[in-house]
This record gives sequence, structure tokens and C-alpha cells, in this order.
Amino acid sequence: MIEISMAVVVHQGKILIAQRKKGKHQEFMWEFPGGKLEKGETLQECVAREFMEEFEKEITVGDFFMDKTFHYADKGDFHLNAFWATCADDTILNLYEHEDVKWVSPAEMDNYTFCPADLPFIEGIKQHFKIK
Repeated sequence: MIEISMAVVVHQGKILIAQRKKGKHQEFMWEFPGGKLEKGETLQECVAREFMEEFEKEITVGDFFMDKTFHYADKGDFHLNAFWATCADDTILNLYEHEDVKWVSPAEMDNYTFCPADLPFIEGIKQHFKIK
């Protein structure tokens, strides 16, 4: 099973979502930024490192949010661990691993096509923010 750590980055009531790059598995779908846990690092260190690698931006990783295991028929089992995170501002200048990013409200997330593994996290976010 592959361990994934991801960030639910909140800034002024909006949440950062990222669009997967053309040519990647699930191209153009939206996701929460993050990546694979490397040997010797914590899940929190992983998500901070991945965010820096993907966007060249620091985040402050906060509390654990939720986790889910997801099976992709063509990729295997993934255990996704989500953490709340914040950043100093909403400027994202570098997109090394994504086509685009957006800052959206929890209610606006239904307007985007997310990777299947991310869908339980959207429901959790809506519950957290009391969105129906």
C-alpha cells in the first residue's frame, strides 16, 4: 500500500485545489496537493515537502483532518492522509506538477471534476464547514 500525505490548504475561507497535468494518470482532474511518503519522514513532513516541490511555496501543516484507503484497479491501494494547512497568502507562482490551481469555497468544489480518491475528502470538508 502506498502512503500519501495531502494538504487541505485554507486561506481566507477558500481551499486550494490543483489540476493534474496533461499526460499524467487522471489528467486534468482536480485534487488536493500532496504526494508519496518517503522513507524516514513523517506524514506532516511529507506534505510540506511535496507542497514546496510542487509550488515552491511554504505551508504550515496543522492538525490531521482525515484518512481513507482507495483502490485504483490500474495502480493499486493508496492510503491517503489529509492535514489542514495554511499559507501566508494566496499567490501560487510556480506550477511544476499541475496545469492550474484555484482557490475555491467548499460549496464551489462540486463545480470541479475531482480524482475519485479525493471525493470522500470533499464530503468531509463540506461537513466541517457545514455545507449541504
